[in-house]
Amino acid sequence: MEETKSRFKRICVFCGSSSGKKLSYQEAAIQLGNELVERRIDLVYGGGSVGLMGLVSQAVHHGGRHVLGVIPKTLMPREITGETIGEVKAVADMHQRKAEMARQADAFIALPGGYGTLEELLEVITWAQLGIHRKPVGLLNVDGYYNSLLTFIDKAVDEGFISPMARRIIISAPNAKELVRQLEEYEPEFDEITSKLVWDEVDRLSYVPGSEVAT
Repeated sequence: MEETKSRFKRICVFCGSSSGKKLSYQEAAIQLGNELVERRIDLVYGGGSVGLMGLVSQAVHHGGRHVLGVIPKTLMPREITGETIGEVKAVADMHQRKAEMARQADAFIALPGGYGTLEELLEVITWAQLGIHRKPVGLLNVDGYYNSLLTFIDKAVDEGFISPMARRIIISAPNAKELVRQLEEYEPEFDEITSKLVWDEVDRLSYVPGSEVAT
């Protein structure tokens, strides 16, 4: 597999701890893992080896890239999350898990998933809107899985609850190769109010384009 250099060192992937009913969801998770390997990008994820989380992490690990699983201690028993893959970092709770995953990553991608995936995704979108970080956020919209979510967001724009600028935070593509390419090209935008917000260093999750490090 030919490797391609990326602006990102690590990408955080949000996805289901179930595999979903369609084989295409599972194939997309493996393809995303392979795309990260090809671009020499390491993986940050929620830990464990079950569902789509297991498939993407195994693909990255088998491809020779580093895998960091961040998981609350309560969810660590093997019967809940399966075997560990790569490096595992235990944290106290779900809030610390999300913060640590965000700190470790240079970009975010959501595969199909349920409540947990949506909650993680919407939080990093909100953080981007507030200027807490400048990291790209991508939706891997496998077989139109996220079409209804995108329609809702567009409705919120039409009704004046989300600005067109904030809408552009979300990058969507049907396959991993196209999505990562768009994430590589992403440049954050800030309105006059957001650009003046000052967050404490502990709250900032900034990514400086070209630096390959999260700060």
